[in-house]
Amino acid sequence: MKTRISYILPLNILGLALFLSWYIPANHGFWFPLDSGIFHFFNHGLADSQAYAWFLAIINNRAFDGCSLLAMGCLMLSFWFKETEQNRRRILIIGLVMLLSAVTVNQLAQHLMPVTRASPSLFFTDAYRVSDLISAPTKDASKDSFPGDHGMMLLIFATFMWRYFGRNAFKISLLIFVVFAFPRVMIGAHWFTDIAVGSMTAVLIGMPWILMTPLSDKIIALFDQHLPTREHKNQTNS
Repeated sequence: MKTRISYILPLNILGLALFLSWYIPANHGFWFPLDSGIFHFFNHGLADSQAYAWFLAIINNRAFDGCSLLAMGCLMLSFWFKETEQNRRRILIIGLVMLLSAVTVNQLAQHLMPVTRASPSLFFTDAYRVSDLISAPTKDASKDSFPGDHGMMLLIFATFMWRYFGRNAFKISLLIFVVFAFPRVMIGAHWFTDIAVGSMTAVLIGMPWILMTPLSDKIIALFDQHLPTREHKNQTNS
């Protein structure tokens, strides 16, 4: 892919504008009532229903996070099974480059965004916490929730699926994003804007420079050239 500056710069400007619309206004402007309303909508029922508390605990358990990895893996496998051995190797390398990109963008976002804030479950004095209501391992709070790293990883996966596997794969990956990112918002471990602003800003600014330039293709080609093939392994073993 050629460098598509005509797309990259507008996406970067959109990401920066999104972040500044939240960061500059006092008390985050119109974003705070939205954040507060979403949190209290999901939080107010916790005191009345233990079943609801258990539901939130389960979908925010680390095992459920593993299900997100399984869902992403199954989507990639659906393409892997249809390909030749050479193209299967390329899909595996795309997954490796995707992981490398996700770690890089996430680390840059965590260090470059000048924000530290506690999750709504810790911010609001009237908040109910699932961990106080039932005894189950779950993720219901964070001392530094911005930007949402879990949502960011899922969004980066979606961008790679769009770039290398097409629109239908992108649509499915967006569904995976919603299913596995928003439980953190429902339980109060993240604000809505941790994802809608924080994660989205990082993806809008970082990912175009990876996927709308030759960078990702070059890294994939580099890994394809230097990572050992099955034939090389067989020769080494013999």
